[in-house]
Amino acid sequence: MKIFETKQTLQNFIDENRSKNAIIGFVPTMGALHEGHLSLIEKSKEQCAITVCSIFINPTQFNDPKDFEKYPKTIKEDLEKLELAGCEAVFLPSVEEMYPEGMLQLPHYPLGRLEELWEGAHRPGHFQGVCVVVHRLLEAVRPDLLFMGAKDYQQVAVIRHLLDHYTFEPNITLIACETIRETSGLAMSSRNVRLSSEQRIQALAIYQGFGKIQKALQEKTIRSTEILEQEFAQQLLDAGFESVDYIAFADPKSLEPITDLSQTFVVLVAAFIGGVRLIDNQLFPHELFKRV
Repeated sequence: MKIFETKQTLQNFIDENRSKNAIIGFVPTMGALHEGHLSLIEKSKEQCAITVCSIFINPTQFNDPKDFEKYPKTIKEDLEKLELAGCEAVFLPSVEEMYPEGMLQLPHYPLGRLEELWEGAHRPGHFQGVCVVVHRLLEAVRPDLLFMGAKDYQQVAVIRHLLDHYTFEPNITLIACETIRETSGLAMSSRNVRLSSEQRIQALAIYQGFGKIQKALQEKTIRSTEILEQEFAQQLLDAGFESVDYIAFADPKSLEPITDLSQTFVVLVAAFIGGVRLIDNQLFPHELFKRV
């Protein structure tokens, strides 16, 4: 496994392999790697000759500086995991490498409603920071395939918008991979390391809420989205969550709120427990809950 700290040395490696007609896969991360990240590496290796993983904790996507400071940093362990996973290359840029001109005058990305809804409303500027860094990472890596986890559902939609509205060479195909969960149902997240054992159990209320929605769909006892949102939020608070940013029933493509649950829809959740902000989502109806 090769490790690169500059765009130029990485691009030399990419160019060398592309000259051999190698398909390049890319998995961008902020480190603190878990099985969800490694599943993306595995997916990339199934389809690509070369898999590149980046580890960069991007300061411009944190609207709360304290959240940036608390973000787990486990670079030694991350590199060991990537080596074992068979990743061919790791890009470890510094802040100066990614933002040589500083972070004050950055480009603005016209994201429309995508940055006004849900995560966008609760984390102003977050998706602008995501677009800036992903755009620069894509220009550095120049992959054929981009692998991202569907747990960050709205972020995947934002990056799909980026790919649709900007020109990249080569053309990049985005592959969104299903959320990887622990056996308990808790969505894997780098932030989970900040949860106590008790909080990890309490956090299962999100997954249990998804199960109740699927059961209501199967039994045709579904009520209005407004009531379902209120009940879901109360369930989280009763379980020990301190606050709920949103429970949203939304269109899977536009992410606009919906009231008609007769078609496929996505439920998006963001809530705080133990001072840790967890996000999760689930498409409905879903095979996963058939036994609920």
